[in-house]
Amino acid sequence: MSTTYDIISKVIKERRSIFPASYIKKEIPVEVINQILETANYAPTHKLTQPWRFVVIRKAGLTKLGEELGKLYKALVSPQQFLQKKYDSFAEKTSQADCIIAINMQVSGKIPEWEELAAVSCAVQNMALTAESLQVGAYWSSPPLIDDLGDFLSLAENEKCIGLFYMGYHNEKPWAPNRTPMEEKVRWIEG
Repeated sequence: MSTTYDIISKVIKERRSIFPASYIKKEIPVEVINQILETANYAPTHKLTQPWRFVVIRKAGLTKLGEELGKLYKALVSPQQFLQKKYDSFAEKTSQADCIIAINMQVSGKIPEWEELAAVSCAVQNMALTAESLQVGAYWSSPPLIDDLGDFLSLAENEKCIGLFYMGYHNEKPWAPNRTPMEEKVRWIEG
């Protein structure tokens, strides 16, 4: 029998970013999406501001998101910097995902903004671990264009998009993590 530590440690150590090109055409049930979102709600949050806000994008919404990202790219990049391949990649990536969750942060003004960003990041880590435990591939993307998605996502004035959480089932085989030893990153003071 595995201990709780054994189970959670296994999920943490096996979590990997699985990119849209690896997703297969298999729908993620709404119940599974809700399970992933529910665990986000239990992230640590200073003064209980609970700043995480999410917009779930599925089905035809994925096409609309790809079109919006392409439109923003075309509008914000100079003609000299415009790359057709980059423009096309937005529609391609969004069509490969079964679901994309816009990761948004509501700024309360009660605490430093970095603390709310940290809370949202913890919420997304909960989502990533839950997705891993449910065999759903996931990847947090933060392209510069997210700063301009407020209208598309109908964000309030005190909200900002900080990323897109791509999800899809996949057939990727597990691979070893690329981490340096923890001993290289820790110092102890005991006296």
